[in-house]
Amino acid sequence: MEIDAAVVREESGPFEIETLELDEPQAGEVLVRVVGAGLCHTDIAVRDQYYPTPLPAVLGHEGSGVVEAVGEGVTKVEPGDGVVLTFDHDGTCRNCREGDVAYCDDFFAHNFAGRRVSDGSSPIHDDGEAVSGMFFGQSSFATHALATERNVVPVDDDVPLELLGPLGCGVQTGAGAVINTLDPQAASSIVVFGTGSVGLSAVMAADLKGCTDVVAVDLMESRREKALELGATHAIDPTSVDDTVDAVHEHLGGGADYSVETTANTDVFRQAVDCLRQNADCAVVGAPPLGTEVELDVNNVLFGRNVKGVIEGNSNPDLFIPDLIELYRAGKFPFDELVTYYDFEDIEKAIEEQEAGEVIKPVLRMSEP
Repeated sequence: MEIDAAVVREESGPFEIETLELDEPQAGEVLVRVVGAGLCHTDIAVRDQYYPTPLPAVLGHEGSGVVEAVGEGVTKVEPGDGVVLTFDHDGTCRNCREGDVAYCDDFFAHNFAGRRVSDGSSPIHDDGEAVSGMFFGQSSFATHALATERNVVPVDDDVPLELLGPLGCGVQTGAGAVINTLDPQAASSIVVFGTGSVGLSAVMAADLKGCTDVVAVDLMESRREKALELGATHAIDPTSVDDTVDAVHEHLGGGADYSVETTANTDVFRQAVDCLRQNADCAVVGAPPLGTEVELDVNNVLFGRNVKGVIEGNSNPDLFIPDLIELYRAGKFPFDELVTYYDFEDIEKAIEEQEAGEVIKPVLRMSEP
């Protein structure tokens, strides 16, 4: 079938809307008419080839939409169902069997290869030439996407479908880093470094978990103000203090119980560890280019300071995404306040305004729910 899709053809090149061909669903696959798709840092990282998904490619990995067709053997969803598209996994490795699907042994192959793992083919073509698809099992910067039964999450129709795509990656990453990984005790303290969509999701989750000191650290005043609106109790501008770690310690009267690093900046990573009290935990979710290394003071770490890497919020999306939707319904997780909508053809404008810090989470609208 013909689809319109945003294609990146060269490193750091523009996303251009083109008409391409999309395969019909194979066994285990699901054809989704895309209603909305969030724009995530990882899409830009792949555009810039920090991660080696072959170009040309159709990216997009925070899609939501309506099932139009299913391949042989699919029982989880049927045509007409609303779904959120999330990351893919093999479902068979040890981690997947134990429910830790975010740590699938074949995570890169299923999410970054641009091809089906089963046979090495791409479902997207341009005049017979393959264009990388199946990005995070979806490639949802398009009017239609092929996903797998594993990475579609059925949702009810009482919440705006176009809003839900960011739950598939950025929002569940930040919220899950706090809820699933750190699991902070009530009345504890937490510092969130970087308050984009991931960091603000972490702030909301920390407030939800009953943290009484929620410190947001960000360079941008608008982001710090939004953090304070969404549950932060204090905000720090790193450019207005001599030392960010000292500023955290001064505010809290000592080290923090928990920290979350979302910026992918190694200097900030070090601050996220150094700001902790002894026997405390840092969750690292910011993803820098492959091969990036960080320096830590080993003797500082030895005193019980734990660093935990977190992929996709350490979540099982079939369970966690419905939980986040239920919290949103209850008014306890207002992630809609992060979202700004754009028409699909304005994808470059959305990227420009996100990179300038003018918006937090752009969501592209491809069709009506």
